[in-house]
Amino acid sequence: MTSFRSALRILSATCAAALLLLPGHAGAADTPTDPYAELHYWYPLPKAAKPAVITVDVCVYGATPAGVTAAIQATRMGKTAALVEFSRHVGGLTSSGLSATDGGNAIGGLALEFYKGLGKRRGFLPAEAEARFRAMLAEAKVQLLTEHRLSGVSKDGAALTAIDCEDGDRVQARMFVDATYEGDLLARAGVAFTVGREANAQYGETLDGVQKPGSHNFTRAVDPFVKPGDPTSGLLPGITNPAADAPGAHGAGDQRIQAYNFRMFLAKMPDAFPFPKPPAYDAGRYELLLRYLQAGAEGGPELHDFMQLHVGDSNNNGGFSTDDIGMNYAWPEADYATRETIYQEHVTYQQGLMWFLANDPRVPEGIRAKVAAYGLDKRSFPATGGWPHALYVREARRMVADYVMTEHNCRGKTVAEDAVGLGEYNMDSHNTQRFVDRSGAKPVARNEGDVQVGVPGSYPIAYRAIVPKAGTCANLLVPVCLSATHIAYGSIRMEPVFMVLGQSAGTAAVLALDGKIAVQALPYAALRARLDQDGQRLTPTLHKK
Repeated sequence: MTSFRSALRILSATCAAALLLLPGHAGAADTPTDPYAELHYWYPLPKAAKPAVITVDVCVYGATPAGVTAAIQATRMGKTAALVEFSRHVGGLTSSGLSATDGGNAIGGLALEFYKGLGKRRGFLPAEAEARFRAMLAEAKVQLLTEHRLSGVSKDGAALTAIDCEDGDRVQARMFVDATYEGDLLARAGVAFTVGREANAQYGETLDGVQKPGSHNFTRAVDPFVKPGDPTSGLLPGITNPAADAPGAHGAGDQRIQAYNFRMFLAKMPDAFPFPKPPAYDAGRYELLLRYLQAGAEGGPELHDFMQLHVGDSNNNGGFSTDDIGMNYAWPEADYATRETIYQEHVTYQQGLMWFLANDPRVPEGIRAKVAAYGLDKRSFPATGGWPHALYVREARRMVADYVMTEHNCRGKTVAEDAVGLGEYNMDSHNTQRFVDRSGAKPVARNEGDVQVGVPGSYPIAYRAIVPKAGTCANLLVPVCLSATHIAYGSIRMEPVFMVLGQSAGTAAVLALDGKIAVQALPYAALRARLDQDGQRLTPTLHKK
């Protein structure tokens, strides 16, 4: 573990220097006519000429779907609310390409209202989702502050009193909601959290920690060395764990997190922008994929639905796809400059991957033709040439509260009695590492971390899992980076579920304010009564067989 942490520190230390080489930053040649120069997670902002002090009842940090519903619920219950967002956009991944929304059958309240307003549950345009979120916020008179990045917090004992932003603005409130995908506010507030995979033994689970290589893996033997058959020649790009004993002991915990990607929104040519060739393109990054294709993978299931190539939301698929496996480990706890470099790494990787598949003459002609027939939907993300603005942060920090959601909750073996939402999706994790499998006659490349195990039905998500431990922060709720193990979070982490939990968090915030009590002391009966009144669905059901 020491060497793993050291690697994260080294990455964090070098990323800030690399930032100066990125398009759009001082020290690099700006190309304003290039729409992809606008693709950034973080960029310097000027200080406000007259920093503002905004005072509200409820401050929600993070305009994810959970943040939107939390802020709206607070205002509908008669409080003032500010929604503070890091980027220029509203809606998180729901407005950044993820329209194939899973886990949305057991929803009610504002989540159901959102989808009814769109007129569809899946397949909507990202711009339609953002417009719908913004309309709901405007109707609710939520004060929206975009391009406001958290730089510090103020506390009075166990209570937050204000957050400070990079531009100098300050938001004062009596109640706070951390609705970010990263848990940045909870960390600043001193709330306990974890990153990575728990050991199975910690909570008596079976699907946490290091797993036996599962699906979305190589179906052909692919040599992992620069010079085939020669370990002394080094490993090909994309092998993220070179250890001789990789991938680790089965069930052992580590700090690895499931891979990120961009949810490209595709269209058929000519109604699409061709896949761009990134400035830092390096065909050598895809040598592993080339060998895989040459080994016969083009005749397997990977070609049948390669990268989920179809009109609309496109996701990772197969052994070598859009997931940039192992390149996100530092993201959860990294500073903004380091995250920007990790973001650019993912942009370069995924754009380069698509360019390689569509254009490299060594790629089988049938695959080149299939990939080149698609491109980036011209109706989506015009400011960035059709490329999604948000990286899919599938997992980052997770709060450690007095109640931890585990595999046992997902399987229905443990039932939380203080439901504030329902989970229903598979226990799901994308791969966390790519390693050299030396168990056979010859070393081969292999992925590890993928889990896809169903649940018997919907199950309650505990209120205690969205509030910090008693005594640590009395006025903070956490509906996204909630208290759950890696594998339980893999089931809970669906955008519609986040909307539900956000509304429940907003409800609890107002009730705690009215009662002048800590969120941990809120009587569940009172919370449940209001959630039922607002149409939240909280009673679990078994799936039909």
